[in-house]
Amino acid sequence: MADIKNYTLNLGPQHPAAHGVLRLVLELDGEVVQRADPHIGLLHRATEKLAESKTYIQSLPYMDRLDYVSMMCNEHAYCLAIEKLMGLEVPVRAQYIRVMFAEITRMLNHLLWLGAHGFDCGAMNILIYCFREREDLYDMYEAVSGARMHAAYFRPGGVYRDLPDSMPQYQVSKIKNARAIARLNENRQGSLLDFIDDFTKRFPKYVDEYETLLTDNRIWKQRTVGIGVVTAERAKNLGFTGPMLRGSGVAWDLRKQQPYDVYDQMDFDVPVGLTGDCYDRYLVRVAELRQSNRIISQCVKWLRDNPGPVITDNHKVAPPSRESMKTSMEELIHHFKLFTEGFHVPEGEAYAAVEHPKGEFGIYLVSDGANKPYRMKIRPPGFAHLAAMDEMTRGHMISDTVAIIGTMDIVFGEIDR
Repeated sequence: MADIKNYTLNLGPQHPAAHGVLRLVLELDGEVVQRADPHIGLLHRATEKLAESKTYIQSLPYMDRLDYVSMMCNEHAYCLAIEKLMGLEVPVRAQYIRVMFAEITRMLNHLLWLGAHGFDCGAMNILIYCFREREDLYDMYEAVSGARMHAAYFRPGGVYRDLPDSMPQYQVSKIKNARAIARLNENRQGSLLDFIDDFTKRFPKYVDEYETLLTDNRIWKQRTVGIGVVTAERAKNLGFTGPMLRGSGVAWDLRKQQPYDVYDQMDFDVPVGLTGDCYDRYLVRVAELRQSNRIISQCVKWLRDNPGPVITDNHKVAPPSRESMKTSMEELIHHFKLFTEGFHVPEGEAYAAVEHPKGEFGIYLVSDGANKPYRMKIRPPGFAHLAAMDEMTRGHMISDTVAIIGTMDIVFGEIDR
């Protein structure tokens, strides 16, 4: 009688759940996964090596392109590492703006995750719902930085510029008449802060809609409850961080444990799960959407009442204003030196980490006193999560593998850095 052998299957990289750049080699017994081997390297970007030949400020836009759905959070860690090395003081207003946009970025990330993860598991509508809110969040990005994705808005010593006093408005076109445009522009009559404030008031109702679609949905629970279970102890040993760790019941959040900028002034809760399965990680991220909304509304309230500078006045690190640059020779020299040679960072090494939407995102910088990093090491959260793929999928079906890839919320820009 013929021997029954396990067979090997390639899942991806073109598989929709592998999102283009993951090749997952599965060893199968029928439809049950015996071993999962994730192959990376299909998107290697050499960001760490490139940074060694670029000035500190030139490397900043690379950060946006690491985890390209959590743009400003990546910039945040990079700026904190430089500020640590240089001993820079960041104005309080800039810290509040950073925290507000870090939470806007968390929402952007979790909404894309929720839409794509739902879609991978067969829930079609959730993607459209989530993208409806992402549109408003992208408008906030665009209003403040001019770019909808790769913002390069956080800078060493603060942020690029203050919040604008007006929101861009929709124009009448062949597609939409004046009445439709007036309705779209209703909440865009004031400043960016007014627009964000309006969004925070609307958002809890939207989260309720996502939960109506999924939380008690029988099919959703069949796809996620008891799938990819990781105990609290195992999650810590595997190096999990963020919702992957908190889903297993560990209340670890850098915003609480090692607060940076003004997170110690914020009132928010850290949601944790119980069983460490895909469903718990879903609940944790949905709860985080609500907490981010709370933090943003607190920042809006403070920023309304407290004007002030948004970047350091040390012109060796931050450019002088356009006005003074055009009237003062000294400021013109500062401007020219900064954008040609960059700034020199004192010798030493520093590690700065932020509570990125996916977990702990850290930047380790080594400086030899030059205007470029001697070495840069990025600590992405997704790398440790993907390394646990084999352990999380063993004994599950092929379709469960898709749910497990989704629950990790991996983006390859940071894994194949």
